Amino acid sequence: MHYLNDEWDTLQAYLNDGRLPIDNNAIRPFVIGRKNSLFSDTISGAKASANIYTLVETAKAN
Repeated sequence: MHYLNDEWDTLQAYLNDGRLPIDNNAIRPFVIGRKNSLFSDTISGAKASANIYTLVETAKAN
């Protein structure tokens, strides 16, 4: 509830602008990548995978 209270003005602005679609598919690839890093064997391997994944997703977005 604290988060909602802190972000209330932003939420109202988003809801009042009819041009913006209600969709979370833009962040889906990042969430899937984050979940995949949970299965890395080492911390350094997880960091390396995250760096490569970030690079690929940024290139796709641009």
